[in-house]
Amino acid sequence: MKENTIYNHHDNLVMVRTNKNYINIICHDESQIQPVLDNMNTDICYLSDYEEWDEGKDRKVILTFKIVDEDGEYPANN
Repeated sequence: MKENTIYNHHDNLVMVRTNKNYINIICHDESQIQPVLDNMNTDICYLSDYEEWDEGKDRKVILTFKIVDEDGEYPANN
């Protein structure tokens, strides 16, 4: 993926945008969230933020994934 690019077309189920070491994915309904999590969580990519926008039928979920850089910057274990 190219840096700072929005990958959004009229027939996309989710909106994808890159921003340096981050990938933002906007899910439009609950059924999209788990498949995105399953596909995006890897050894070099992890969920770094979860944000809900609006309520009801206009609800959107923004999932932000961080790509691990060469220094191996992983999140702290909770």
